[in-house]
Amino acid sequence: MLIPKSKWKYIAITALFGTFFPAFLFAIAQTELDSSVTSILNSLTPLNTLAIGALFFGIGFQRKQLLGVLIGLLGSLLLVYNGALNNPEQNYYYTLLIILASFCYATNVNLIKRHLFDVSPVSITTGNFVVLLIPAILILVFSGFPEQIYLEKTQKAVCFILILGVLGTGIANILFFKLIQIASPVFAASVTYLIPVVAFFWGLLDNEMLTPIQFFGAFIILIGVYLSARK
Repeated sequence: MLIPKSKWKYIAITALFGTFFPAFLFAIAQTELDSSVTSILNSLTPLNTLAIGALFFGIGFQRKQLLGVLIGLLGSLLLVYNGALNNPEQNYYYTLLIILASFCYATNVNLIKRHLFDVSPVSITTGNFVVLLIPAILILVFSGFPEQIYLEKTQKAVCFILILGVLGTGIANILFFKLIQIASPVFAASVTYLIPVVAFFWGLLDNEMLTPIQFFGAFIILIGVYLSARK
């Protein structure tokens, strides 16, 4: 399916907010934070989707959904504060990057639902990568990658990046965009419910562990997300 000319500006915006900016924000944050913490904070995406939808896209909300946003914010503050106390070797200011990434995802969801509902998910995904091709190549060239490609550890990292690119971005985006088109933005963004669960078990394999208070904070966040997603 060809993308109408009038839709390309939204394709470009969703490419930046849905893929480009979050990819860098997460990669930078992961240099200082455990994956289990970043994934839990990413579950704020449905809450931010509701907030952005109400403020900028005229999407109505109920009082209990607003309560869910406030509860989720409380849980995230508890998670970050306790993490900073118990992990002084980690820079918890980097959590702001994850929260910013979740706002990017939330903006992306609302844009697709409002302006790209009639464009096929495959076309949206293809258009996104077409838009990002040139800036991605420029960043790759000037990042020092050409000088590092001959190292074994770099080649191994590239293999994992290819897996993430195909499965975690390409195929995942097609499925996610389809879900956005057939459901509400908040419901679609609620797939982030499962991310903390999966990331937590992966974190265990890497010797990561949350404190009891962080578990409580994560539970509060999920309660907030649940309330915000209810009709």
